[in-house]
Amino acid sequence: MSSEKTIKDVMRELAALEDPKMRKANESRGDDHGVNLTHLRALAKRLKTQHDLALELWATGDTAARLLATLVCRPKAFSAAELDAMIPNIRSPKLLDWFIVNVVKPGPHAEELRQRWKDGDDLVGRAGWSLTTERVVKKPAGLDLDALLDQIEKEMKQAPAQKQWAMNHCLAEIGIRHAQHRARAIAIGEQLAVLIDFPASPGCTPPYAPVWIAEMVRRSEGTQRLRRRAND
Repeated sequence: MSSEKTIKDVMRELAALEDPKMRKANESRGDDHGVNLTHLRALAKRLKTQHDLALELWATGDTAARLLATLVCRPKAFSAAELDAMIPNIRSPKLLDWFIVNVVKPGPHAEELRQRWKDGDDLVGRAGWSLTTERVVKKPAGLDLDALLDQIEKEMKQAPAQKQWAMNHCLAEIGIRHAQHRARAIAIGEQLAVLIDFPASPGCTPPYAPVWIAEMVRRSEGTQRLRRRAND
C-alpha cells in the first residue's frame, strides 16, 4: 500500500472516531479534537512504528492526527532543528504533553531543547519547564536549583497560563524533592500566591505550591516511618 493511500486511510479512521461530545469536553480544556484517546492508542498499536507516516500525519495540522503521530514516530530520528520547527505550531496542551513525553524525552535532544524552550512563551515555555521538572525529579545533578528558583520568583507571576502551570509544578517538585531548598520554595509560593484559589476535587492535592509541597512531604515521611517500623 502506498504512503499516500495509508495517510488517507488513517485520516478516514480518525474521522470515524470523532465524537462531538468528546470534542466539546476537550475544547473546555483547550484541546481541539474529539477523539477518545484510548481508541487513538489502539489505532497506534495496530499501526506500530511508521516514521514516514508520522511525518505525514503531523503535516496535516490536525490535532488528532498529530497525537497519533507522536505514538507511531521514531523519536531518535528527529533532529533538534526539526523539533524546534514543530513546537511553535502546537495549539493543544494535550498535544504538547504527548509531544514532550513521546517524542522529545525519548530522543537525544531533550537537554538542549529544555534550555532553549524554558524562556519561550506559553506552550513553548511550558515545554521547557516540563523538561526542567523532569530533570529536577530524575536527574538533578548539574542543575542550578537556586538559579531556577530565582527565575521562578522573578517570572512566574506574570507568565502566560500554560507556562505558569509548568513553572509552578517545577517549584513544587524542587520543594518536595530537595529539602535544602524547601523553605525557599514554600516562601516563593506564599509570596506569589499562584493558583492559591484553584479548586481541587475532594481527596486531591491542590496545585498551590506551599500546600502541595507540605502534603507530598507528609506522605513521604509517613511512608518512611512505616518502612522503618516494618524493618524493626
